[in-house]
Amino acid sequence: MLRHSLPLLCLLALFGTARAQTAPVITAADMPVPGDTLRLSLASPVLPATAPPLSRNGANQTWNYAALQPLTQRVEAYSSVAAAASGLQLLAFGPFGGANRATVATPRTFDFNGATLPVSDVKEFFNLSASDFRSVGFGVTFNGVALPVLYTAGPDVVYSLPLVFGASHTSNSVLVASLPGAGYLSQQRQRRNANDAWGTLTTPFGTFQTLRVVTTIIDHDSVAVGTGPGQGATLPTRREYKWLATGIHVPVLSITTIEVNGAQQVSAVEYRDVYRRPTALATRNRALDAGLRVYPNPSGVGTALQLAVPAGSGPLTVVATDVVGRQLLQRRFLGNEGVMSISGGALGEFRGVLLLTVTTAQGTVTRRVVRE
Repeated sequence: MLRHSLPLLCLLALFGTARAQTAPVITAADMPVPGDTLRLSLASPVLPATAPPLSRNGANQTWNYAALQPLTQRVEAYSSVAAAASGLQLLAFGPFGGANRATVATPRTFDFNGATLPVSDVKEFFNLSASDFRSVGFGVTFNGVALPVLYTAGPDVVYSLPLVFGASHTSNSVLVASLPGAGYLSQQRQRRNANDAWGTLTTPFGTFQTLRVVTTIIDHDSVAVGTGPGQGATLPTRREYKWLATGIHVPVLSITTIEVNGAQQVSAVEYRDVYRRPTALATRNRALDAGLRVYPNPSGVGTALQLAVPAGSGPLTVVATDVVGRQLLQRRFLGNEGVMSISGGALGEFRGVLLLTVTTAQGTVTRRVVRE
């Protein structure tokens, strides 16, 4: 009897293995929703030597990023439109907003090609439906008035849902912000998504069955600050390698690269994580610590911050948070600008102590900056 049962048991085992190896399908149920408070760790842009190449794609892959070392953390919080919007924003993004109607919002920075307008309390509004997850605009406060910033063509479709292995999607959008006397910003964006791989991903957070989406972003920004002349530039091509799993609501792992001299270089690594005490995070790099200068410090609201890093630092990421971890700014630099500038408007009306974390190939350093 047992002998006759063995073929059936083997068949059932093979069937179970095949089911376990099926590519995940990412749906609207796996996107951010109001009430989400998701902790993310920023790791060094220098990937561990044991990390698999980003070019690895296809079916049933194994990616082991367990050796990533967290440098700093932030919390990405999502709220309802009613809680996030006010004034004209409620008309633009509320139930009667039409194409601009949103379902969820999160705090964001608002800058184009290093230039910013004098706005504060910036939030990005998204609409989630069964067919896609899209950005429908931003909310900003200018001269004490809450205003919407809308797409004139678009919107920016972050994901076309459901996400299935082998599919791709392209969207084109144009975002325009024009504030009398303050300036003008526009961004033309092409976003190309390719769902190029699936398999098992391991990070310090755990092991997950994931679908990988590679996003190629080409931005052309036009900027005029105050009454000065406008300037336009096509930014370096950016790619985001994102591993998504069911039920997580944000990428389990996201690796961003930018094009430098024709080659893609890693500029940011971020992954879903649990709370880690600062003493458990990766240690500072002494050379970067010794060579990094942030000035003026203290500085007044509206004053630009100057950032100088050691020669040869390469691409770097700057993240500003308050002392409880709320992100105020995130910006990437190519690292060959010498002294880099963060305009006063980029930090809005924030007053108090902020933590400015600079991550380069040399390591990471955090500086306390006082805004008065």
